[in-house]
Amino acid sequence: MNQNDILIRLETKEDHRNVEFLIREAFWNVYRPGCSEHYVIHVLRNDPAFVQELDLVMELNGRLIGQNMFMKTVILADDGRTVDVLTMGPICITPERKRQGYGKFLLDESLKRASAMGFGAVLFEGNIGFYGKSGFDYAARFGIRYHDLPADADASFFLCKELIPGYLDGVTGVYQTPPGYYVDDADVEEFDKGFPEKEKLKLPGQLF
Repeated sequence: MNQNDILIRLETKEDHRNVEFLIREAFWNVYRPGCSEHYVIHVLRNDPAFVQELDLVMELNGRLIGQNMFMKTVILADDGRTVDVLTMGPICITPERKRQGYGKFLLDESLKRASAMGFGAVLFEGNIGFYGKSGFDYAARFGIRYHDLPADADASFFLCKELIPGYLDGVTGVYQTPPGYYVDDADVEEFDKGFPEKEKLKLPGQLF
């Protein structure tokens, strides 16, 4: 990977459809038969919690190969406070460029920009094997719980990174997923009709 060939910039309106195609290709049959992530970003762009300044795309020699985005959300702390944080994603790299370092490069630059804007922490759902390399840890180690998750359930998918060291010191509480992430399956199906037909497969390891 030659970093001189990479450009990370803000997404424009002209990028929207190409980014949705990219996300669809990256997530298709990964977590469920088909995917919903391309519709999720389509909806979130108009959500008040969407952070326009962190709506990023990655180009390699002028070709779109990746994207990342952030949403504002909160932790409802056990002491009654509301603590502002970010969540992240969908984040993806085009399938043919995965496992070549591009994803980590995009992630690290995204986090650097979020930190420069003064945000204190990022919490989201992901694989510690990948995101741990960029400083994420289990959110439980910060005393943050995932909403609606039973106390004895596996929360190893729920990760956290402080962008301001000590930002979550003394904070315990429940993280709130922004409601915009919850989309109706029927709406996803209708939106997907505007894309080339792809086969939906039920594969081992899918979550849904």
